[in-house]
Amino acid sequence: MMLSRLDILKAIKKKGIGITPFDKSCVGAVSYDLHLGSEFMLFRKHGRAIFVKEDTILPKNHARKVVLGPHEVLHLKPQQFVLGVTKEKIKLSGKYAGRIEGRSRFARLGLMVHISSSLIQPGSNNVQVLEIVNLSTVPLILKPGTRICQVTFFETSGDEKYAGKFRLQSGIRV
Repeated sequence: MMLSRLDILKAIKKKGIGITPFDKSCVGAVSYDLHLGSEFMLFRKHGRAIFVKEDTILPKNHARKVVLGPHEVLHLKPQQFVLGVTKEKIKLSGKYAGRIEGRSRFARLGLMVHISSSLIQPGSNNVQVLEIVNLSTVPLILKPGTRICQVTFFETSGDEKYAGKFRLQSGIRV
């Protein structure tokens, strides 16, 4: 069952869901708006292929980390892919899971805010890494602090906790 506004607020009050920093005006009918953080991973163009398998990690020379200052923006070229983070940290007890979704206002510009892996596992306590791509034919400018995506929450049928390597990340890890 997807949580409604009232249920989200109740779960936050009971500490089943934590959002830091929290802004009550970001709670919608069935979601919470998340803001774009200032950390990005920019990918370099390489001719070498990366074999995709369970233990694949991105070679260090394939990307570089950028942290924008308070008045800086990121120019995202057409077809460019970057990783970004949310400003908010999401903490979930074992009774809740979440899903990150893009916002339609940005999707209509050709901006995909989250390509895949939208699930936030129970027991997570981290900022959310966003898989951002510009599918439009024009550059798009991203400004940290923008309400870039939304998270929806669900009750789980048990009390399970994710124990994977990204459970406690505080920034972008690949």
